[in-house]
Amino acid sequence: MKPVTITDGNFQEEVAKSNLPVLIDFWAAWCGPCRMIAPIVEELAVEYDGKLKVGKLDVDDNQGTSIKFGVRSIPTLLIFKNGELKDTIIGAVPKSHIVQRLNAVL
Repeated sequence: MKPVTITDGNFQEEVAKSNLPVLIDFWAAWCGPCRMIAPIVEELAVEYDGKLKVGKLDVDDNQGTSIKFGVRSIPTLLIFKNGELKDTIIGAVPKSHIVQRLNAVL
């Protein structure tokens, strides 16, 4: 399963109303560390298929959502459950760190 593209326009539908917890990768094309964790995010989308929705939000194209959640540096990963922000991971961190934080929410 591929990560879903999250936008300011579909955030409500894809995240707030999701039956599954949601991991969103806030990224930008020009961000080197974002490219470093992109493969990890894609692996998580496959490994957690059916248990977790994984999305990617381009901060350059979707500034409203980025501002709403105070995303100031990227990559930032936000974990939502039942439409509520449960955890924030900032920076290019190891996959094991992301998995540990995800499992705490799931």
